[in-house]
Amino acid sequence: MGYVAVKGGTIAIDASINRLKYDRLKGEEIIEINTILSTMGAMVDQVMSESSLYAPYLAALSIKQAEGSMEEAVFLMRAHRSTLPRLYYSQTVKSESMLTERRISASFKDIPGGQLLGTTNDYTHRLLDFNLIEENAKANKQWLQDYKNGLKNIAVFDDVQYFPKVVDYLREEGLFEKYEADNTSPVDVTKDSLQFPAPRSARLQVLTRGQTGAVTSLGYASLRGYGQVHPTVGEVRIGSLPIYVEHPNEMEKGSEEDFYIGDIKVTEVESFVPVTVKNENNEDDLDFEIGYGVCYGQNETKAIAMSILDQCLEHPEFDFPTHDEEFVLLHIDSVESTGFISHLKLPHYVTFQSKLDSIRQVKKGVQKNEN
Repeated sequence: MGYVAVKGGTIAIDASINRLKYDRLKGEEIIEINTILSTMGAMVDQVMSESSLYAPYLAALSIKQAEGSMEEAVFLMRAHRSTLPRLYYSQTVKSESMLTERRISASFKDIPGGQLLGTTNDYTHRLLDFNLIEENAKANKQWLQDYKNGLKNIAVFDDVQYFPKVVDYLREEGLFEKYEADNTSPVDVTKDSLQFPAPRSARLQVLTRGQTGAVTSLGYASLRGYGQVHPTVGEVRIGSLPIYVEHPNEMEKGSEEDFYIGDIKVTEVESFVPVTVKNENNEDDLDFEIGYGVCYGQNETKAIAMSILDQCLEHPEFDFPTHDEEFVLLHIDSVESTGFISHLKLPHYVTFQSKLDSIRQVKKGVQKNEN
């Protein structure tokens, strides 16, 4: 359900909209779209993920228009997305082809290809940096120049480096089961209503476009004790994936004539979840399942939480809310949830007055009986 437009007192509504613009302009400062793109990357990534639209510039525009309100920015992006034509479907993307910027494992110290720390706040002190108050363009330019000069002394590989998947290394050892590729066309939840029970492709789509805080909260709820033991992050990788579309006149699948249309930056997570299984002697044995998470941009916490919920929803037989796909999938959508809560501000005069009349009639009846 969605609530978009409200019809009411035109003069009052126009005055409210003008007041909204006044409050945005009264400080007499302007934030440029490129400034948002350059300095608020995490927010841009989050808006793109929750709106299912990979368009950094438009995400920055929505953030400016929404004055930093994440739910409003996502609402704007989804509304815009609904006006766009669906011209092509991209070819299947294999994350092994990722141009990796960051790659870590909490399961192993030494992994094939090595750990790559990349860009992250994980190793900072998380203290307010008061130097940012006096930040200026000249000092920033000098820092950038010094940083680039320092990179010249670091060995650089001539060839593009692709990193193997940690789970593939474990599969080669026979520790994880190998599966045949499932080439079934995924369900598109942006075009077809979500139906229960939902296939895994639909669940993953809803999770990846779910509200970041909601996905994280439910992932934490599962981790804290609602039927979920402690998973271990097998691999977090962040980088750019090439996107190809099929030649419009080429009938053969997988043709070399596929067109490269650009890259998207994503965060991908594979978590190893210990589970108890029965062996041939009907005895309890320890085994591992894989939970998967992926989302636009760099958003590791959400992707990890998504991987936890993915594994939970694979086991709906457990009597916990985090294993209930209807509970999880219907309550993490940012536009649906914020829209439904926000609609409570809209006029409910008729229904409320009807309830008041009912209460008055009941109370009058009680008073008569007492007399």
